[in-house]
Amino acid sequence: MQRRVPIGVGLGALLLLVAPVRSFAVPAGLAAEITTVDSESGVGSFTGIVRGTDGLGLISYYDAAHGHLKVAHCSNLSCSSATAATIDGDGIVGLDTSIAIGADGLGLISYLDYTHDDLKVAHCVDVPCSRASTTTLDAAGTVGAFTSITIGVDGRGLISYFDDTHQNLKVAHCSDVGCSKATTTTVDPDKGVGALTSITVGSDGLGLVSYLDFTNGDLKVLHCSNLECSASTTTRVDTVGIVGDSSSITVGTDGLGLVSYRDATNNALKTAHCLNLRCSIATTATVDRGLGAIADPTSLRVGADGLGLISYLDGSKGHLNVAHCLDPSCSAAAVATLDASTKVGFYPSLMVGADSLGLISYYDEKNEKLKVAHCATTPCFSGLVGP
Repeated sequence: MQRRVPIGVGLGALLLLVAPVRSFAVPAGLAAEITTVDSESGVGSFTGIVRGTDGLGLISYYDAAHGHLKVAHCSNLSCSSATAATIDGDGIVGLDTSIAIGADGLGLISYLDYTHDDLKVAHCVDVPCSRASTTTLDAAGTVGAFTSITIGVDGRGLISYFDDTHQNLKVAHCSDVGCSKATTTTVDPDKGVGALTSITVGSDGLGLVSYLDFTNGDLKVLHCSNLECSASTTTRVDTVGIVGDSSSITVGTDGLGLVSYRDATNNALKTAHCLNLRCSIATTATVDRGLGAIADPTSLRVGADGLGLISYLDGSKGHLNVAHCLDPSCSAAAVATLDASTKVGFYPSLMVGADSLGLISYYDEKNEKLKVAHCATTPCFSGLVGP
């Protein structure tokens, strides 16, 4: 089952600030250790990865062979071995997963219940997530696609997702640590917005969401005005061409939002650096080109060196790539291929481990397996060549 990507995207209007294209290639060499984590057939799409309280990776993903949600708990820092468990097997569930570690130190996973078109959440009962309690948070129409979860400063989950019935962006704020229930709010009522969401908590303690306006082909960012995100402000951050697909948002060492996303017009990877807490103005840069038209998610985290690290699919080659930002605003990046096997790198998700190295979960589409790449160095490759 493939990701349901909105179609009919139009052209955008005008960009606020644009940085020049700056990227660097990386020579061949050891970049990452590659491991097949779950070798069962038909598993590994829609991955999400987070660093657990034990310092080890915890991966949520979809078992397409059975239509179930699974979790893999890494046995070591490189995730060269792992234990896997089925967390929800009630219907076709586990698409569009996103995972965070709650205030209780346990995994909290948001995902789509495809059978009922609902938003669900799973709360792990232990650190390895051998079992979980599951709850339907929103069943109002066709909802729950493109989920992203973070933990607010109040210790409760905050989830962004798409309302397909009304074609707009919603946020769910968990009422307790285990998210046994939640309050939901339509935060952007515009039609044709809210796909491919990503959420984080800004340095002001409030939610910050990046997402696609697929009516106009724009990247939008929403800044919550309170912890529950019952009120908010929105900004069109990039409107040049068809942009904003597959975004991922984090907070940089400067305390400001940093977004990775795709430029569908130029088949490129772009970044947007917010210039204030609300991200009402931002600079943008193109950091990699020639990626093909596949709209799989990007995944952005701040590395141990304080610079952004982005995992993404090179759709033109079917490879897993990584981009290491060369400055806090990511106006330039060095790029490398981590897995050059055939048809790999789909649905990548990145975390920084206790060893200060990147760990990326992704789908091997050719063999229908869950794989991970453990970076060999902080920037995830060694050496640079010229631009």
